Amino acid sequence: MTQKSLLEHFKAVEDPRQIWKIDHQLFDIIFLTVTAVIAGAESWEEIQDFGELRLDWLTQYGNFSNGVPSQFTIARVIGRINPEQFQMCFMAWMEDCQALTKGRVVSVDGKTVRSSYGKRDDRSAIHMVSAFCNKNNQILGQIKTHEKSNEITVIPELLALLDLSGCLVTLDAMGCQTKIADTILDKDADYLLAVKGNQGRLLNAFEDKLGFSAIQQMNRDKLDLYETFETGRGRKEIRQYLLFDPFDEFVDLAFEWPSLKKLGVVISARGKRTEEHATLSIRYYITSADLTAQEFGDAVRSHWGIENKLHWMLDVGMKEDVCQVYRDNAAENLSSARRIALNLLKRETSRKVSIQRKKKMTAMDPDYMSRVLEGY
Repeated sequence: MTQKSLLEHFKAVEDPRQIWKIDHQLFDIIFLTVTAVIAGAESWEEIQDFGELRLDWLTQYGNFSNGVPSQFTIARVIGRINPEQFQMCFMAWMEDCQALTKGRVVSVDGKTVRSSYGKRDDRSAIHMVSAFCNKNNQILGQIKTHEKSNEITVIPELLALLDLSGCLVTLDAMGCQTKIADTILDKDADYLLAVKGNQGRLLNAFEDKLGFSAIQQMNRDKLDLYETFETGRGRKEIRQYLLFDPFDEFVDLAFEWPSLKKLGVVISARGKRTEEHATLSIRYYITSADLTAQEFGDAVRSHWGIENKLHWMLDVGMKEDVCQVYRDNAAENLSSARRIALNLLKRETSRKVSIQRKKKMTAMDPDYMSRVLEGY
């Protein structure tokens, strides 16, 4: 990666400062912040420390003619950058870096940045909705929920910004909304939506016609069924994935849900390996894709990659929930910087080690930091 390639994507970010008061270029501050976060910096002071200790290396990519900005300058500038512009540049960068092929599963889910609440003005912690490609193991984009709102209102906004042609978009029950389904179809993609109590009529139809007792009475040989068996940590779990064409009881509902093609049911039996009895659970899904039972099962499992490979990594690997930055737009922009950093760290595969070890290696070895950046 060169300065020019990164600058080309982030040049659309407007500098919030008065031009005659600028001592440090905006790109230098953004680049310093992202690379410091890659190396494990968690505060403005640590970002400044990283810059001072790695100034010679930083000048390979940026100007830094006036040295490293102070922690106060970094905090002020990052806090005043327009977060929508910053996120749009991030998403444009990701589109250039990779292409989503037909059939890829893109999962959409939200996460609260818990330490970002405003102590002085009593602002709520920010809640970020992200799109994640499990196959590529990369974050495609994110958007913050509006004040006094929830994920439902911003999911269509995020989807509208992404190139999803040919992909299968998965959402949990909160995203099971006809408007969201329409948005996905408008993007030339298919939806796979979990069904729960927020769609009462749909859930009731599932429970009446595809509940435990109804499925037990069906001829197993005629079912479109895919089954998995897993053991680990003293537990065992059997999952059955079943697909059905919409039948009479779902005809009216099919008119409400555009391009509805399949009804999905997941039955899980989970328990300790030493016990004969297991706890049963059942989940319901609707999809516009003409899937097989195995493809349905793989897509359902892929959706949880956003929890394990993104949210968990942001909490544990990037320590997002303990970062007490909240003034102006700083929390939102640092959240985007962490996602850029996480994508870069995941992309570097020459060393098969944890994200935590990669962060420490980038802090200790400038050459390895360059290798991480060259992943894009």
